[in-house]
Amino acid sequence: MTEPRTSKWRQLADAVRRQIEDGTYPPGAPLPQIKPTAEAQGVSYETMRAAYKALEAEGLVRSVKRIGFVVLETPMRRRVPRGNIITRGPRGYVFPAASRPDEVWDLHGRPDASFTPAPTEVAEHFGVAPGTELMRRRRVTSPPGEPPFQLVDTWLSPQAVSDAPQAAAKVTGPGGYLDRLEEAGHGPISWEETIRVRMPGREEAQLLTIATATPVLETTIVGTSAQTDLPIEVTIRVIPSDRVELVSKLHRSPSAHWPVTSAEPK
Repeated sequence: MTEPRTSKWRQLADAVRRQIEDGTYPPGAPLPQIKPTAEAQGVSYETMRAAYKALEAEGLVRSVKRIGFVVLETPMRRRVPRGNIITRGPRGYVFPAASRPDEVWDLHGRPDASFTPAPTEVAEHFGVAPGTELMRRRRVTSPPGEPPFQLVDTWLSPQAVSDAPQAAAKVTGPGGYLDRLEEAGHGPISWEETIRVRMPGREEAQLLTIATATPVLETTIVGTSAQTDLPIEVTIRVIPSDRVELVSKLHRSPSAHWPVTSAEPK
């Protein structure tokens, strides 16, 4: 029996992948344009493009408007011990995350605080119609010297902005926006976190410098006011899937004790 023949686009993708791995095309370098490369290889435009798209799906390159496919930097993957304890540091509350309390991360671009149409998920938490303009605090950060690691959007409810205007300001003061909310009567805030994996939107992929084919980890933390018992803030953190892995220590309950007694089923 003869072995199945490898598709031409896959052969081309394998060849370009090797060139990326050996440094022929280093991080930040554009791959050769599709049309002339296809002609040089004696294949169709569609076949060459399929090879590049396969590399994009692997997270090795991404498509950049007016440039083409650009090689991505291989990020360092962080192992994050996943706990559920919120602590207090010199700069305010510290939530379970990929950074240490004493680690100062780089900011990519300018942080933004502006009224922005709310996505459905956020609007539902606040009981408003999707698309309602709400205050959004946005920042893109990473460990020092690394490519963008996370996109963080914090949405404030209309009640939050009304009661604590400084929480919506670009400069919130010591302790950040959360201290301003609690000082305004909403403390102590309680939080609940939801984690899921999804595909990124085009804007998210652009800000995180990843391909739209790269899945992302999304954590959503909803802060509930002690005064109204309603959500007062929603923080959504988006992290490329190749940047982080969550680690949880597993514990035995009393029912799982060792050794097993003879009376217990085996």
